[in-house]
Amino acid sequence: MTTPLNFDTTWRYAPAPESIPVRLRKSYGLFIGGEWTEAKDGRTFRTINPASEKVLARVADASAADVDRAVKAARRAYDRVWSKLPAAERGKYLFRIARMIQERAREFAVVESMDGGKPIRESRDVDIPLVAAHFFYYAGWADKLDYAFPGRRAAPHGVAGQIIPWNFPLLMAAWKLAPALATGNTVVLKPAETTPLTALKLAELIQDADLPPGVVNIVTGGGETGAALVNHPGADKIAFTGSTEVGKRILRALAPTGRSYTLELGGKAANIVFEDAALDQAVEGIVNGIFFNQGHVCCAGSRLLVQESVAETVVAKLKDRMATLIVGDPLDKNTDIGAINSKEQWKRIQGYLKLGEAEGAEKYQPACALPEKGYWCPPTLFTGVSQSDRLVQEEIFGPVLAIQTFRTPAEAVEKANNPPYGLSGGVWTDKGSKIFKISSKVRAGVLWANTYNKFDPTAPFGGYQESGMGREGGLHGLLPYVRLLDPEHS
Repeated sequence: MTTPLNFDTTWRYAPAPESIPVRLRKSYGLFIGGEWTEAKDGRTFRTINPASEKVLARVADASAADVDRAVKAARRAYDRVWSKLPAAERGKYLFRIARMIQERAREFAVVESMDGGKPIRESRDVDIPLVAAHFFYYAGWADKLDYAFPGRRAAPHGVAGQIIPWNFPLLMAAWKLAPALATGNTVVLKPAETTPLTALKLAELIQDADLPPGVVNIVTGGGETGAALVNHPGADKIAFTGSTEVGKRILRALAPTGRSYTLELGGKAANIVFEDAALDQAVEGIVNGIFFNQGHVCCAGSRLLVQESVAETVVAKLKDRMATLIVGDPLDKNTDIGAINSKEQWKRIQGYLKLGEAEGAEKYQPACALPEKGYWCPPTLFTGVSQSDRLVQEEIFGPVLAIQTFRTPAEAVEKANNPPYGLSGGVWTDKGSKIFKISSKVRAGVLWANTYNKFDPTAPFGGYQESGMGREGGLHGLLPYVRLLDPEHS
């Protein structure tokens, strides 16, 4: 077994902070009917930089009355403008938004990292380019829905209420906004309470793009705001990405109403490494799947299933790689692991770290200095975990990896399918036949082979069991936003 590297005594990089200046308002209102407006009762909340604990801005806290205003504005825009607009014209607006996002990509990336804590490399090189790509992709579909659903006529639902999480704030907005607008719906979007800023910056861009007023409305707030949107009878369709617990509450609220809904919920993905895999490549994929994103991804590879014959080697290589990871300022281009999104989430992760040790697992964290201010967690792995341990069964949403071993492919599949989730997973092997055999048996919506966390707007994403229902992305992502009618149906 190799001895883990001590990063502090091996090398250091000079700081490389992102230099582009970003202008943030001291306060942001609600974006309703194409205009900025305060909450009716004047309530606000603070959005905080998790790396410094400094307040970035005060944001309006929407009440049920504000949500009602937004839904009514979306309905007016749908009835008077958007539903009457030729599909090709809708596509032009989406193309314009996509190009403007590209033009302002650096600004969006910096705000995303400031508000959410993720490293600027991820915001700059992954998130924002994917945001633009999704708008470009669905802009192309706007006037081609007859080809998407041959023999059927696609009609929009009307007003779509959309609730997005804090882990990919702008990308989740794009995943929902782009197909909804392309198919002719208008939208009321509620971003997460801890990461509202990029959605509000997007509202500024939408104004600049001259999108008809009321087509996109953005209301900010916490759980009460989201509940008001879900329960509003004027929202014809609800799309939610977030925790399984909240998703179940939404399902119970919507099931009796007959309204359409899409739920993208939690995950507990298994990364399965076979003895014939390229181990160095697999280790890099494991790190990418759980540590580079702080584990703040519903599809994070938070479980590692490694074949017993190579387990010792893989764990040693993984510890070596973890020792080189840089935890620190999200705006530093050298940073690999940024800040935990909020104090509440940090406390949740710390609770799981204590729980893992209490359950008898062996914890490993590399030696690394953490900033004094902010919410930080070094990359962590646990060995010696059991299938029934909560580290294996529950979603942590942090840079915490639980490692198990297996002997046979059948055992790997059984362990992979054991938790109640079915969102994603990975398979590492040099045998193509094994990839197809294992991936056909693992019950997950997305399986990566010899890579991890690769996204494309043309590919559908979604899960099974407690990971939700419905798909986003690709041709499948259009379906939740349309009613399929017979061609002769008016």
